[in-house]
Amino acid sequence: MDRIALFDLDGTLLDSAPDLHSALDRLMAAQGRPGFTRPEVWRMIGDGVAVLVQRACAARNLESTPLLVAEFLADYEAHAADETRPFPGIPEALAALKAAGWRLAVCTNKPEKAARIVLDDLGLTAVLDDIGGGDSFPVRKPHPGHPLGLLKRMGAAPGRAVLIGDHQNDTRAAKAAGIAPVFAAWGYGTPEMAEGAPVAAMPGDLPALLEGVLAR
Repeated sequence: MDRIALFDLDGTLLDSAPDLHSALDRLMAAQGRPGFTRPEVWRMIGDGVAVLVQRACAARNLESTPLLVAEFLADYEAHAADETRPFPGIPEALAALKAAGWRLAVCTNKPEKAARIVLDDLGLTAVLDDIGGGDSFPVRKPHPGHPLGLLKRMGAAPGRAVLIGDHQNDTRAAKAAGIAPVFAAWGYGTPEMAEGAPVAAMPGDLPALLEGVLAR
């Protein structure tokens, strides 16, 4: 029976903060507002583009509007892979999982088009069986319907899946869906966000850890 590894994107597979940071700073500059520090941006990531822009605007006393979200997204998509790179060890971990027979997919709150753009540019799409974005289904993480919708599309069962992510949205969505969670400690989330899930300290831990998690 298939074993499925569902991966969060930003902060788990990819260090995408540099390009998100640059796009937010450009958006703020266009509104006559100062930019952000990198730690500020880390804390804003995880709930999709609209919430990211909403948090950024709130921090700079601006009203978040659909127009600002659209402007941010268009600019970000044009620069999504300028500085974004896989975290060290991620390509090797994905290759090892693929060689061991795992099916791999991305389950991200980032819009699917933006996710595909950056994954294509970085050459990672070829190892993935599917990509589910924050706008691919009626709900998104932490709602369990997001990973469950992706598994249904893949013809897979939650009992044979693991969801790896760096945010409480990932661990909560996995637990609610009956999917085994694994917390990515190298990402943008704080250790408390693991909420009792098994912790991978680095990408190289994933192949052995995921085998053990499913065995339990």
